[in-house]
Amino acid sequence: MPSPNGRSPVMADVARLAGVSHQTVSRVLNGHPNVRTETQARVQAAIEELGYHRNSSARALVTRRTNVLGVIAFDTTLYGPASTLFGIEQAAREAGYFVSIVSLKTITRRSVREALDYLTEQSVEGFIVIAPQRAAVQALADLVGHRPLVAVEGGRGPGVPVVCVDQVGGARMATEHLLRLGHPTVHHIAGPPEWLEAEGRVQGWRQVLQEAGVPAPEPVYGDWSPRSGYGIGLRLARDRAVSAVFVANDQMAVGVLRAFNESGVRVPEDVSVVGFDDVPEAEFLTPPLTTVWQDFGEVGRRSIRVLLELLENGEGAAPTRHVVPARLIPRMSSAAAPNP
Repeated sequence: MPSPNGRSPVMADVARLAGVSHQTVSRVLNGHPNVRTETQARVQAAIEELGYHRNSSARALVTRRTNVLGVIAFDTTLYGPASTLFGIEQAAREAGYFVSIVSLKTITRRSVREALDYLTEQSVEGFIVIAPQRAAVQALADLVGHRPLVAVEGGRGPGVPVVCVDQVGGARMATEHLLRLGHPTVHHIAGPPEWLEAEGRVQGWRQVLQEAGVPAPEPVYGDWSPRSGYGIGLRLARDRAVSAVFVANDQMAVGVLRAFNESGVRVPEDVSVVGFDDVPEAEFLTPPLTTVWQDFGEVGRRSIRVLLELLENGEGAAPTRHVVPARLIPRMSSAAAPNP
């Protein structure tokens, strides 16, 4: 409720109602251990009765901490970047931080610099940059300075700590799964070549085929969309030699499944299909899609943990790379190779 003069309640009002000092209220709000349980209960009751909310601006002036982290993201219309952003937001909230987000349509040195400058003006304490494209990593390499900053999906690192999913390992699992089912080789529909995740998935797919001593067809590049998967799927449906396809994301795999269905190609009886991401719809497709699961929640938690360590300990240590394992989710879209 408002204070007697109609203004919003302040800490002094809480102290007066609880019968304690201003300093005691501050200790309770900041989780200080040396406050008696009964006193804590009185202060919390006063806070609830008054409807008191902390003035974060005033607190920031005193503590020089805002508890706000800045996030720069690219193309959050796609499942992967959007899920990564959600995972970071959740992890920040669990750690007691708020997130200020800038989403960029184009990735240039100038746009990244402007985003960092904008967030700096918002008094954020540190930065997380979702950097799935090579241009983003190059932009960061030029801008790294005295800013606590973590890159997510930033390849081998632009001079800052990196947190990423094991794209190579996930692609290896998908390809090995199809070879174990007896397919003579595995065709690959890749993502755009400028995306680091697409590059890692091509690398893992190619490694497995080379190690197995089987021919590696030329990868075909899509743009992550169902439409591009559909167009490529129509072409692959005409090739009788195709019996297994590893698709670099589930959205393109959706297009492939439709193209095969329209072309009379049965999945998995004629061709097995494996995707990547494990989107929520994957298990409800016809047939349910075998895919590779990415733990976006763990990516968020590790990103926040690494950034908070930077804020706590400074930036003197060498940049580290934190890799989150992927996991194969077998479903009904993959099966033993058809008899020749």
